[in-house]
Amino acid sequence: MNNKKKTSRFDDLIDAARSRQQRDQPQPTSDTPTSTTKSTDPAYARTTIYLPKQLHRQLKAAAVAQERQMSDIVAELVEQWLKKAGSEDTGG
Repeated sequence: MNNKKKTSRFDDLIDAARSRQQRDQPQPTSDTPTSTTKSTDPAYARTTIYLPKQLHRQLKAAAVAQERQMSDIVAELVEQWLKKAGSEDTGG
């Protein structure tokens, strides 16, 4: 029994199958838009904050109920706080 011949024939079949797969798969193009998430968007910075567990649970439940992301809610609240803090600093 000649193992070399069988291995070679098997390798040929695998090579043919791989060639067919490569030929049939659509090639990615640079024009295809990629999805941007906050983790890959350079306009966002990742931060860590500590919240009391109960407050975290409430925030998480409210975000799910409103179908929003917790980070969006926190960003909105921080913006409101900054506006208020800015108006207090200027006497407004």
